[in-house]
Amino acid sequence: MSAKSIIQTLFVLFLSFLDLTANEDGSLLFHGNCITCHFETKTVSAPSVVDFKEHYLRAFPKKEDFVNYMSIWVQHPKEETSIMLESVEKHGIMPELGFDLETLKEISEYIYETDFKNKHKGHKD
Repeated sequence: MSAKSIIQTLFVLFLSFLDLTANEDGSLLFHGNCITCHFETKTVSAPSVVDFKEHYLRAFPKKEDFVNYMSIWVQHPKEETSIMLESVEKHGIMPELGFDLETLKEISEYIYETDFKNKHKGHKD
């Protein structure tokens, strides 16, 4: 194997590791914070993740748009910018949690990429 091939292979492995680490960070952040109120498949004190993800996917099918809107909204939730007014009426407005935008983007990316209807790492009903 040539030196160039070895370097290319290592670079691909490195990028794969970064992607895996980002997904794991999003999972840890999500499961360490969001599921306190947002259960994955059932609505209790706030909409389930399955429910709000479906709303966001209908409004923002492209990952970048989904992640940007969700992150910005969660950083400063307001009734007038909510796409789930029925949930706001039922549960009240989500409180500001004090997370920075980059952290919220990691969480939003994890939500976008995860199928919460099926078992996955960290799954909780």
